Amino acid sequence: MRSFYADLHIHLGATTAGRPVKITASRRLTLPAVLAEAAYRKGLDIVGIIDAQAPGVLADLKEMIAAGDLQPLPEGGLLYRQRTLLVPGAEVESREGAHFLAYFPGLEEMEQFSTWLAGFMRNLHLSSQRAHLSLSQILQQTLELGGLLAPAHAFTPHKGLYGCACASLGELLTPAEQQEIRVLELGLSADTAMAERLAELARVAFLSNSDAHSLEKIGREYNELLLAELNWREMLKAFYHQDGRRIIANWGLDPRLGKYHRSACADCGWTAGEEKPPVTFCPACGSKQLITGVLDRLVAITTEPAVGGKHPPYYYQVPLQFLPGIGKKTLERLLSQFGTEMAILHQVPAEDLIRTAGEKIAALILACRQGQVKIQAGGGGTYGRILQG
Repeated sequence: MRSFYADLHIHLGATTAGRPVKITASRRLTLPAVLAEAAYRKGLDIVGIIDAQAPGVLADLKEMIAAGDLQPLPEGGLLYRQRTLLVPGAEVESREGAHFLAYFPGLEEMEQFSTWLAGFMRNLHLSSQRAHLSLSQILQQTLELGGLLAPAHAFTPHKGLYGCACASLGELLTPAEQQEIRVLELGLSADTAMAERLAELARVAFLSNSDAHSLEKIGREYNELLLAELNWREMLKAFYHQDGRRIIANWGLDPRLGKYHRSACADCGWTAGEEKPPVTFCPACGSKQLITGVLDRLVAITTEPAVGGKHPPYYYQVPLQFLPGIGKKTLERLLSQFGTEMAILHQVPAEDLIRTAGEKIAALILACRQGQVKIQAGGGGTYGRILQG
């Protein structure tokens, strides 16, 4: 067995025919472009394409299979050029207003889910659309088709299960249904330690995914899995900790860099920094119209002792795009020299970084590796910032 790297939340901006899919995503995010970026530039072994319910995306998948670029595997998943596993899925908004990621083992199950969704969704061609369905209904249909359902960016105020729809799974699901939520996506503004504040999540596996809306953001968060082979069945075993398969670690942003880490004032734009959570009003203007931050929300809804230490380690990484001074030319030079962003962030020796990018940028990358950068927390829809190395 060996390590495989998985980013299971990647959007498509358009089909290869040019039809929009994710309105807020780059039109450069077509299926072929995403797979090439993930496999050859990012070094990912598994990718989740979560707009595969769209008829145009299904057509693109079939075309790539016919061309020999994708190979359906007997154990599930679609293998891209003998290199990267594609897991088809859909991001769906439930009647409760939260987003969920439904993953499936193959194209047939994905098509069946798409056909079913069409009866409850206004525009199947677009990503992340609201369905006239409860979480319970979406869960049951996903399970019937042999799929896996995970809350997406579970703690954010914008469409997160715990951020806007409930304080506990028991508010929305029966005890038996709750047991079927076995995986949860942390989101960019949370990490494992924060999520472990909720005791009911002790049995749930945590995922760190990019939620990429551009090619550059693919792989900004990912999961390290211990698998024997590259396929759907092995991936599920890792999530369920079966037969020696497991999630080795989550690699993701320091949650302070996320867009919703701390509460922010909707009136004047103030964002909490060192203030003790949960913040309930804006000290700058006195307004109580706050966009609740993930940290503030988790502190507010925690009712039991934290379950700390039940999950694999979470390692912080700072994507190169977040580092001041790294422009497009420098990024291209680094990638050309060292192959993938993962290698640059975690493996390339200091002297090689200095030779390629200069002492200042090399020092910043090394400081990020060692957790020695200062960060201004994000909130209210604005990313946090690296202040210095």
